[in-house]
Amino acid sequence: MKLTCKACGNEGIDVFFELKNVPVQSVLNIATRKNAFSYPTGKIALGFCNECGFISNTAFEPDLLEYDTGYEATQSYSETFSEFARKQAQQLIERHDLHGKELLEIGCGNGEFLTLLCEMGENRGVGFDPAYVDGRVRSDKNAVVNFVKDYYSEKYSSYQADFLYCKMTLEHIPDASNFIGMVRRAIGRLNGTAVFFQVPDVTRILKDCAFEDIYYEHCSYFSPGSLARLFRRNGFEVLELETDYAGQYVMIDAKPEKKVTGRLLPEENDLAMLRNLVAGFTDKLKAKTSWWQKRIGGLRSEGKKAVIWGSGSKGVSFLTTIGVTDEIQYAVDINPFRQGSFMAGSGHEIVSPEFMKEYRPDVVIVMNAVYKEEISRDLAAMNLNPDILSL
Repeated sequence: MKLTCKACGNEGIDVFFELKNVPVQSVLNIATRKNAFSYPTGKIALGFCNECGFISNTAFEPDLLEYDTGYEATQSYSETFSEFARKQAQQLIERHDLHGKELLEIGCGNGEFLTLLCEMGENRGVGFDPAYVDGRVRSDKNAVVNFVKDYYSEKYSSYQADFLYCKMTLEHIPDASNFIGMVRRAIGRLNGTAVFFQVPDVTRILKDCAFEDIYYEHCSYFSPGSLARLFRRNGFEVLELETDYAGQYVMIDAKPEKKVTGRLLPEENDLAMLRNLVAGFTDKLKAKTSWWQKRIGGLRSEGKKAVIWGSGSKGVSFLTTIGVTDEIQYAVDINPFRQGSFMAGSGHEIVSPEFMKEYRPDVVIVMNAVYKEEISRDLAAMNLNPDILSL
């Protein structure tokens, strides 16, 4: 059976990586270890479109997912992430003159970034997210922000905005072209609406064999080029492409147009590179996972206590992909709403950083290298000096 690309409609999709028994949810709080062990699993079969460069999980089953108030993906407890968010908010305000404007966010989480934009630019905002939790974010400046506990769709086209944006959500949507087309139709004739999307950059995942960034919720993977091609195909003029956060995120600025020009940005010329990266991905990944299995096995034989720092999606993917069990006892997370629950698939208990004073690990494995400096400071403040490894 031929597989059809959900970004461009091409039937030339080649599956290049498969993984079975993958937890279908990574950041849903799970109350017991037993439930974590028995949490539902699915299959990942990454397919590459030779026509547009889009990568997708061709085995994805959306009905397996739960996006409700138990979904806990907040990163704002990190100083590093909060600084990045504030810097990004200021850049967007300056770039799009977001002062006294109407903002709309698709996939707003608990509204941290939307509230920030509204406070910093005295804007008014509405956010859409089925997992939104009332009262988790409060504005010190009485920002005018409203939330809708639902998926954004055309039925909400009456909510018009000067600035429509979506951060770290498009990768969760399997039918990428239909979704971006829906956004374009919802904007309608308001060609003055500025549009901004942010997604993980699959280029880095392929180059670094970052298997920790391949998990079930992420069914759609974009490079700068494939993201731009998707938007242009659905009636948007692509204004800017950039990567940030140590190359982990790719961002696109676009605007709706009746007739899109053929002007291409230099960052879009990535198809040949993507083909080469896909071709060598599986062999490189086997070598990398084998290295980690031996490294963690060595820690056990040396009698060293190890923890991972970061209980989110990267942590779940890391532990389950390489098959870690009791070689590691705990996962540390600074998010208090994650602490006390258990990680899907592996069953590891999630603990607070303060617990490290008692446990005193010999080794800390950081799930995201961008936080290594922050974590090192936190450990030093507790008079702890473990070896620190990072993915």
